[in-house]
Amino acid sequence: MKKTVFATNNPNKLREVQQMLTDIELTTPAECGITEDIPETSDTIEGNSRQKALYIHERLGVNCFADDTGLEVYALGGAPGVHSARYAGEAKRNDDNIALLLKNLEGESDRRARFRTVITLIWNGTEHQFEGVVEGRITTERHGEGGFGYDPVFVPEGYDITFAEMDAQSKNAISHRGRAVAALVSFLNNVEK
Repeated sequence: MKKTVFATNNPNKLREVQQMLTDIELTTPAECGITEDIPETSDTIEGNSRQKALYIHERLGVNCFADDTGLEVYALGGAPGVHSARYAGEAKRNDDNIALLLKNLEGESDRRARFRTVITLIWNGTEHQFEGVVEGRITTERHGEGGFGYDPVFVPEGYDITFAEMDAQSKNAISHRGRAVAALVSFLNNVEK
């Protein structure tokens, strides 16, 4: 079984991605002795993804990957975008982020949005990036108990329920992260073992 470091300390994200990567054993930075916060100072999702992967690779010299995700709301000029996790402040509280988003969209008829994930993989010293996008819309109130982040207010295109109302398997099949991970898995399945 292939083994790689996933540059996250977010248990929700780790669990979601591990469910999709059945032939790859994931380890975390913490399990490898990296306990500090990994810097995310880029002004783009692609840049943050790359920065996190390079941070791990430079310290451990192993195959690794990192992702960065943003919710891009059209009526807000693409915000919160790269600042999605810290939209309502450095505490990174999901409830606060959702509350601010809903407040900023009050009275707005255009509620179109998209989730975008970019994964940067460093495999045998070479960088690769994979992107996953899912279009949808923002609800006017929260629905569902599952998922994390903005899932309770995001309805993917073609559905009438939020990500938070879906079971993990259904969400992973259509989500931005699921699509990016599928591209990652396709690549890893075709590289030399």
